Amino acid sequence: MMIGTDYPENHLPDDDGVGFLAGVAPWLWPVDIAFGNLEGVLVDGGEPGKKCSNPKACYLFRSPTRYAFHYRAAGFDVLSLANNHARDFGEEGRTTTMQALTNAGIYHSGREGDFASFEAKGLRIAVLAYAVTKNSNMLLDYPRSEQTVQQFAATHDIVIVSFHGGAEGRDVTRLPFADEEYYGEPRGDVVRFARMVVDAGADLVVGHGPHVVRAMERYNDRVIAYSLGNFATYYGISVAGIKGVAPILIVTLDDEGRFVDGEIISTHQLRPAGPTLDPAGRALKLIRGLSIEDFGNPGLTFHPDGRITPTDRPPVTRRTFPEDPS
Repeated sequence: MMIGTDYPENHLPDDDGVGFLAGVAPWLWPVDIAFGNLEGVLVDGGEPGKKCSNPKACYLFRSPTRYAFHYRAAGFDVLSLANNHARDFGEEGRTTTMQALTNAGIYHSGREGDFASFEAKGLRIAVLAYAVTKNSNMLLDYPRSEQTVQQFAATHDIVIVSFHGGAEGRDVTRLPFADEEYYGEPRGDVVRFARMVVDAGADLVVGHGPHVVRAMERYNDRVIAYSLGNFATYYGISVAGIKGVAPILIVTLDDEGRFVDGEIISTHQLRPAGPTLDPAGRALKLIRGLSIEDFGNPGLTFHPDGRITPTDRPPVTRRTFPEDPS
């Protein structure tokens, strides 16, 4: 999400972002925990952490700190700051973002060693956000990630893991079941990572790196959503075609973290408006099709009305891929 930037020029919404998320707030407020990925920083002024020869061609996103309250007003409880734009204004910018979210009553995770821990519905919740970028909780350090999830699973009832990984672009909707790169940067083996953290104790895994939706699967009674696409971006991030299609994913877990049922609310972006319900249900159709293409049997049934329910699936191990059914 990135609901307006004032760098290098003012590209903030006409209403200062107040109503940008209003169309989806009715689906965010009723849930016990609403999570999203914040691209860019919340900073009032300041200089970027990286220099560009042509500032107008740079992808640097800076929103005013007051925008933290827009996310809270929409219903968000916890945001990821583990992505390639969290350091657009250096670590100082990420520090200011963290403080702005805290002031608005929003938890955060992303910087190396920064994890969210709080209570909801009488349960102890942990949210651990990972990325492949400097000074973030490092997705590519698999042993350390596994150990960290194990530690939080030992002291929390529900562990949610998010990751900003995988290649980017409209042509990367399919999972390669291998290491990915983007312009030469390692972006991780997201299936290996996601299944590993579930084996370590994670109860829900949510990806958000490729900027398009990807498949979902139920692995060891836990849901993994490999990418939820672009949800709410006012400027600077392409929303053409499938890049503007995203779901609100609602997942119900039991008190042991097992998947009970869920729902996909399909949305799309039609600028300058914020995310809007999509009557064509494209996010649902894309995710359902990709899940079947990538996994054959993803352990989930995607109903026409958006409901998601568990279905029987042959045993799957961490390294079971479609081309290797063993």
